[in-house]
Amino acid sequence: MIPYFNLTNNTTQNRSKYCFEWLDSQPRGSVLYISQGSFLSASSDQVQEIIAGIKESNVRFLWVTRDDNSRFKGGDDSDNRGLLVPWCDQLRVLCHPSVGGFWTHCGWNSTMEGVYAGVPMLTCPIFWDQFSNSKLIVNDLKIGWRVMKNNQSKTERHEIAQLVTKFMDPECNERKEMIRRAKELQDIFNKAIENGGSAASHLDAFINNIVNVLIVSS
Repeated sequence: MIPYFNLTNNTTQNRSKYCFEWLDSQPRGSVLYISQGSFLSASSDQVQEIIAGIKESNVRFLWVTRDDNSRFKGGDDSDNRGLLVPWCDQLRVLCHPSVGGFWTHCGWNSTMEGVYAGVPMLTCPIFWDQFSNSKLIVNDLKIGWRVMKNNQSKTERHEIAQLVTKFMDPECNERKEMIRRAKELQDIFNKAIENGGSAASHLDAFINNIVNVLIVSS
């Protein structure tokens, strides 16, 4: 159910033109895309630690946030390394060559879009199925790391900075392995949605079954 057809639709790209102009100016695989979803977020204290940790890590980032952006301001050059936006075309952003990682709350749509784009993920679930989706990403698919350990109520900024720095380090062997696995899954995903692929075939069969039922009942 990934809206991959939107990748060839210029309408959504025009809505976030500046965002993509900024991404075009960044080195390949250098940007961490951060989105904690649109429904619930982490606690205020945890968000403050995340902000401080991301700034301390010195990584480039594109952050979707609807919060008070004054919390992101500081006496460093983080404004030059990052971009804050209230909205973006997430799937198109994840597929951009400058994006090298995805900090996600592990909603199902975001999880599938991350797999489709073939990017490793940092998981920061908040509630419900997001925890099982995080397990899928980290333990089963092995294409991501957890931000918070199971017994932690809050992750401190220095821990976040260390994790993010290592996660985005192009020379990190663990990162290289995650990227390799993510690209393998991306290839499987793309084959499944092609004509004749498993996902496309199952969807066609589902639609044909409904049509046949309607014909019989009429």
